[in-house]
Amino acid sequence: MSLVRRNSLFFPSLMNEFLKPDWFGGIETDVNTLPAVNIKANEKEFELELAVPGMKKDDFNIEVDENVLTVSAEKESRDEVSKENYSRKEFAYTSFKRSFSLPETIDEDKIKASYEDGILKFVLPKKEEALPKPKRLISIGK
Repeated sequence: MSLVRRNSLFFPSLMNEFLKPDWFGGIETDVNTLPAVNIKANEKEFELELAVPGMKKDDFNIEVDENVLTVSAEKESRDEVSKENYSRKEFAYTSFKRSFSLPETIDEDKIKASYEDGILKFVLPKKEEALPKPKRLISIGK
């Protein structure tokens, strides 16, 4: 018994091949070039993670201005396999710009960023006055 369902009709898959955007052997690219984002929150801070594999630390431009965190990157890569005559050579250019509105409770001076294994991670600590206050016991007076 197979759990994978296969399309047994030849004609639809043949038509899909002819209707591809570039049927001369081109590479289909995803139109959505914004990196995926995870946002976590706890009592002391927010964590923001962007999936941006294949980049280096120097490729990123990170700014904070008027409670807006902006992350952008540009990277040009050239696929140069050999110096022989070639019938096709492809260049790749990747760029994105993503902005996040920060709540006023974030301490902008203490934001930290790190990049490891294709994940750009930000730690956005909350201001001291925004942290939850510890429980306080109140005694009953006379």
